[in-house]
Amino acid sequence: MLPLLRVISYNLRKHAASGELVDLARDFEIDALCLQECDTDDLPETIGDLHLADSTKGNRLGLAIYYRMSRFTAYETKTFALKKSMHDRVLSPAHERLIGTRVTDNETDHGLVIASFHAAPLTASNSLRRNQIHAAHAELLSMGGGLMSLMVGDFNYPFFTKSLTAQMKDAGYDLTMSDRRTYTRYKVFKGHFDFATSQGLEIESVETLARGASDHLPILITAEYGQDGNGNGAAPATS
Repeated sequence: MLPLLRVISYNLRKHAASGELVDLARDFEIDALCLQECDTDDLPETIGDLHLADSTKGNRLGLAIYYRMSRFTAYETKTFALKKSMHDRVLSPAHERLIGTRVTDNETDHGLVIASFHAAPLTASNSLRRNQIHAAHAELLSMGGGLMSLMVGDFNYPFFTKSLTAQMKDAGYDLTMSDRRTYTRYKVFKGHFDFATSQGLEIESVETLARGASDHLPILITAEYGQDGNGNGAAPATS
């Protein structure tokens, strides 16, 4: 039986929940950690057994990916700018809303792209966020066509998710919600803000974890490689 993948995604709410990361990594024995709204200048190189793949550089509040070096070999990490909302242009520019890391699983030789994603806020339209999601998938494909992918993060998409799920399916991706709502700070905006899209993976569960210092609750994604997933390891990047 192939080993399961365990990944946590967490919007830190302007880095406020950063002090919880060591305990989360240890208590849930995760293989990767995907962050949103983190102060990238204040990120350690390691969190428990996890190593920093990279973080965004252009954002006031950025994205980051950590991975377990004993489980994965990382070949490249890229950040991507997506279509901007009016909020991005006027208030708090977010140049990079996606970061992806291409890895090989040392235990199985499977190739995989792991990504942390942060969509435009609710002041933007759902159509813009859909544009960002589709563009993000295209950017991740550019890192390795045919590789499995797991994109997790804050999608800011609590309404009309059934329609979004259908659109993702038509595009060849699975969208998986968590078992409980991930954002409950404001009554009108309660919902599943944080979830996962994937290709080539079988998602076993997406569990909403206990509330911490953030206005978002972290989610734990447990997955296994699908039967149609690419079984070949990624070739090292050349420069």
